Amino acid sequence: MSGLVVTPLDAGDRAELDAWHAVYLAAEHATGDDVGAPWQLEEVRVLMQGPGTRAWSAGFSGRVDGELVCAGWIRTPMLDNLDRAELSVHTAPGRTRQGYATAMLAHLEQVARERGRSVLTGNACWPYVLGPDGAGSPGRELARGAGYDLALGDVKRVLRLPVADGVLERLAAEAAPHHRDHELRSWVGPVPDELLADWARLDALVETEAPTGDLTLEPATTDPAVVREAEAMLAAQGRTSYHSVALGPDGRMVAFTQVVTTVHEPGRAYQWGTLVERAARGRRLGIAVKVANLRLLEAEAPGIRLLSTYNAEVNAPMVGVNEGIGFVPVARMGEFQRLLT
Repeated sequence: MSGLVVTPLDAGDRAELDAWHAVYLAAEHATGDDVGAPWQLEEVRVLMQGPGTRAWSAGFSGRVDGELVCAGWIRTPMLDNLDRAELSVHTAPGRTRQGYATAMLAHLEQVARERGRSVLTGNACWPYVLGPDGAGSPGRELARGAGYDLALGDVKRVLRLPVADGVLERLAAEAAPHHRDHELRSWVGPVPDELLADWARLDALVETEAPTGDLTLEPATTDPAVVREAEAMLAAQGRTSYHSVALGPDGRMVAFTQVVTTVHEPGRAYQWGTLVERAARGRRLGIAVKVANLRLLEAEAPGIRLLSTYNAEVNAPMVGVNEGIGFVPVARMGEFQRLLT
């Protein structure tokens, strides 16, 4: 027995959430330099205190003799993927290998069952040198020991900014002849009203149009109101979005990409979704929107020095795009899944 006492996290209690996040953050940093991509405290506070309509989420604190040693979190979508639960467990460095993570995971699984969920997922990160399997890394071993399978392997890559002189110009020039009848548009902040429905449609396909391995997934909701709700949360979290899209000859959006910065990590940016609609592929639109967005980012946020992205290891087209720009691999992430019976 681990002796772990698990209680619901009161996200409205500043001291309690601060302590919970400190355990989470320390565990993320313990995976190695630039291995994880942890959310910052105020970003988590906004998420926990204003979850919105898209998903229900809850945190849990694990204590031993009154000391908080383990942080758990669960998210269950409410508009799509209604059989799915996303789980996260972090143990304080120095308190690992005592059964705390296993006990917390079991608690989260019970919560998922009570909410009618049968597809349990969770991510684990490890240094790139450990290879695709990540054998020996704590998160991987926890997942494997609890009956989770590695459903999809991802690679984290980073790009140092600004991009070397001439690279973006060359890539744009090479791609342009393939999509002369398409228009590229870029902007900072909320999606313009006239593009909102198309943005919602493409954004909903990101997870299922990219390689999914053995993950059990369905497309997300295409409701534009959900996009606006997410934008409001981003603003409250201190995040700013940079977007570039490609419009076809009929004015319909066929490709997009999004990069996000945060006031809580000056100098860093994160690549979020990128997608080219199936019917529009083969026109070098992926590289076109990525290059356009990097130009936008460098012009509007010149203090950004590091951009991070994740790609499925088997996603050769997008990996090729990113490596052509100059991204280099630094870590891996495993997406694990367990199907309840």
